[in-house]
Amino acid sequence: MFRNRKLGTICYFVSDVSRTEAFYRDVLGLEVQNMGDAGDGHEWLMAQTINGIELIFFQQESRPGNSPIIVFEIAEGGIDDVVAGLAEKGVTIVTPVSHAPGGWSAEVADPDGHQISMYQSEDQPRSLKK
Repeated sequence: MFRNRKLGTICYFVSDVSRTEAFYRDVLGLEVQNMGDAGDGHEWLMAQTINGIELIFFQQESRPGNSPIIVFEIAEGGIDDVVAGLAEKGVTIVTPVSHAPGGWSAEVADPDGHQISMYQSEDQPRSLKK
């Protein structure tokens, strides 16, 4: 299911977006964009790495083990089909397909409980089955 998927994003949950923005911009030297409201009253950030992997930061409760989350890109769409296929294989669905900024996302757990996320643009169909 993920063999032909591009690793597109690493998502961090942070306690203070302003502090995070200053650290990644001023200390690490990354170009950090403030993307505005994430829909929950908090701003979110994005920084692009040279190899095209995005680092995104959302303000919410964080504890070791729930952040960062690796996010695979479902470029052609069909996120509903991917999640259904994983569920059929007995994979634990942590977060069902739900709205995310600019698209749809879902999270599953590996056998040790580590979260793996997937994301697709809202421009693509959620299902490819006819």
